[in-house]
Amino acid sequence: MEITSQGQETEQAIVTSSTPETSQEFNWKNCWYPITFLQDLPKNRPYSFSLYDEPLVLFRNQDGKLGCLIDRCPHRAAKLSDGQMMDGKIECLYHGWQFETDGQCLHIPQLPKDAKIPTNACVKSFVVVESQGLIWMWAGEGETSDEKTIPTILEFNNSDFIINDFMTERPYDQTYVIENLLDPAHIPIRHDGFEGNRENAQPLEIQIIETSVEGMRGRYRNTKKPNENWINLDFVAPNSVIYHLYDTPKSGYYLGLALYSLPLSKGRCRVLSRFYGNFSTWKIKLQPRWFSHFYRNLVIEEDLPIAVGQQAQIERLGQSLKSLYFPLKTSDLYAVEYRKWLDKFGTSLPFYQGYATSKFEIIDQKTNPAIPLNRFDRHTKICSSCNRAYQVTKSVKQILVGLAIALAALAILTDDSGISPVAVAASLSAVALAFAAQKLKTKFEDSHTHH
Repeated sequence: MEITSQGQETEQAIVTSSTPETSQEFNWKNCWYPITFLQDLPKNRPYSFSLYDEPLVLFRNQDGKLGCLIDRCPHRAAKLSDGQMMDGKIECLYHGWQFETDGQCLHIPQLPKDAKIPTNACVKSFVVVESQGLIWMWAGEGETSDEKTIPTILEFNNSDFIINDFMTERPYDQTYVIENLLDPAHIPIRHDGFEGNRENAQPLEIQIIETSVEGMRGRYRNTKKPNENWINLDFVAPNSVIYHLYDTPKSGYYLGLALYSLPLSKGRCRVLSRFYGNFSTWKIKLQPRWFSHFYRNLVIEEDLPIAVGQQAQIERLGQSLKSLYFPLKTSDLYAVEYRKWLDKFGTSLPFYQGYATSKFEIIDQKTNPAIPLNRFDRHTKICSSCNRAYQVTKSVKQILVGLAIALAALAILTDDSGISPVAVAASLSAVALAFAAQKLKTKFEDSHTHH
């Protein structure tokens, strides 16, 4: 159904789901979840993550094959991710039990050499594959997995396109992440000065073309100027949001943004963003990946306190969004339709907030402390490029501080010679460079605040 900018701008004016009334339920286990970018997977050590509060561990064997296991040793419940890699097997650090990528136990040091390893000394495994630079896991039983259903974008295989990857974690639930990503109307206001300009805030013409158990397909455009280009905006259940911009900023240009989310736990979600386009590719190629992430973090950090406060308010009030929200058809159609999608199809999800229904428990802050908002915990420690640049910056700063002290001491010791002024100047230069390194270091650690 086509939505125009005419008529009453209330929730009643935007009830436009094209979904048949027949009841269906989305099976959250029988689908693929993004874990990390291939370039951000550490080498030669286990990689821990979680899915809906279930701890998991990812690793490679000697042949480069990926394995994904429950992060719990069957012996005494120690975390396998705290262990190490031994000859391509993951070894529990507690008693040295070793496991293959399929979860089979291959070595127990405490067993006699002629003893057979018990068949139940194994760990549940999950299918995990690489696709277009991303690592995906299938949350259901392995025999039901189908690699053809992994979300793919044809442009990623086109050499004319350049891709810029960025990964961060958000301290709120996946449904609030996706609602935010499906909300183009907030960009001119909240991101004024970065990705938006408040002068461009305006009514949007929004169309929901199709809604089904597989997600939503739609498009929107600005209305201030006539004949504006449409921007396609799709939600692919359960975790992907994709923007397609054609002939922008001029004819023949194409710009896309694919956002994949991983619900780590209650109150915590990982988002893997892929910006791609076929213009200004040389600028992106010349720019270090870690440097581009400074800007990406600035934009994300403008939304963080808003979404955290939004979820806290809704959970405190304990009311449905239908009674709390006053949506407009010229800005909120995507967000409301997504929440209604959860009402209709998402009831099997471990936790969610729909428009009229929900399934969640209030977090006990005594046992579940708040997720840090700082940039280091949300991004730097899980991004290989930023983590490497951060470690180099720390080392350079320490070296410069030591050099400044040594040069100052040299200046004192040679006070009556011509060496002293040179040593003093060099010491001051080292101090200035150390200060610059410290400023750069904080960009990897601290969040930007914007009001």
